[in-house]
Amino acid sequence: MIANVLVTVSIMVGLGFSSTFVHAKNAVAKETKIELAWGESIVEYEIDAETYLSRWVPSMKPSDETLLMFPNWLGPDTQASVDKARKLALRGYNVFLVDVYGVSTRPQNPEEAAAASGALRGDRDQLRLRAQVALSQLKSTNKGTDTITAIGFCFGGTASLELARDGAELNGFVSFHGNLDSPNPDDAKNIKAPVLILNGFDDPIVPQAQIRAFEAEMTNAGVDWTLINYSQTVHSFTDPTANTPGFAEYNPRSARRAFAAMDQFIEDIN
Repeated sequence: MIANVLVTVSIMVGLGFSSTFVHAKNAVAKETKIELAWGESIVEYEIDAETYLSRWVPSMKPSDETLLMFPNWLGPDTQASVDKARKLALRGYNVFLVDVYGVSTRPQNPEEAAAASGALRGDRDQLRLRAQVALSQLKSTNKGTDTITAIGFCFGGTASLELARDGAELNGFVSFHGNLDSPNPDDAKNIKAPVLILNGFDDPIVPQAQIRAFEAEMTNAGVDWTLINYSQTVHSFTDPTANTPGFAEYNPRSARRAFAAMDQFIEDIN
C-alpha cells in the first residue's frame, strides 16, 4: 500500500534527545488532552493528509529498551493509556505510545471505539500501514535505543500482531488480551521475531476456537510463539478502569503476572 507520509514535527526533550521544531510546541499540545510530563513529547506526522499524534514517554532510568505501544480501542489520548505508558516507563522502558486513528478520530465512548477499531480490523492493510509508519517515526526520532518490542492492549494487541504478520523487523511482539484472528493466516510466515500472547482464559472476546486457530497459524509458519492463559480472567484484565464483571474486568493478580511475563520475554529475546 502506498501512502503519503509527512513528518510535521518531532519534539524530543529531556534525557539528551533533540530534534528540530517544524511547528511550535503549543500548536501540537493544543490537540492533546493529557498534558506532557517531564521528558515526554508529542511526535506529529501525517498519513494521507491526516494528522497523527503519538507520544514519547522516556524511561525513568537509563535504558536501551523501547516499547512500541498500541493502546486499547479508545486510542492514545486517554488518561488510562498515558498512565499505562508511564507505568511502563517506571519499569525501565522507553515507550512510544502510538496514535493509530489520527486526530479526527478520538472515541468518546465504547460505541465510538467499536466503530473506529472495527473499521481498522476490517482493513488490515490500513492498520498495518499506520503501524509501520509509527515504527518508522520511532526509529527516525529515537536515537538512544536499538532494541524495540511492539506491545498492544485489546485492539492494540491486534495492531501488534498485524505488524508482526507484516514482516516488521523488531525484537519481539506482545499482545495483552487482544484478538488473535487473522483473515490471512498464511501471513504468519512473514513473522521475523518471537511472539508472546497474554490471554484471559475466560475472555469472551477470544473464544477457544480462536486460540486453537492462532496456535495452528503460528505453528504452521514456524514462529517462535508463547501463549499464556490466566485462569479466572476475562477481557481487559490489565486495565484498572475495566469494571464489567464477566466480560471486561481488571484482575490485579493476572495483570501483575502478565507484566512480569513480558519483562522475562523481553530479557530472553534481547
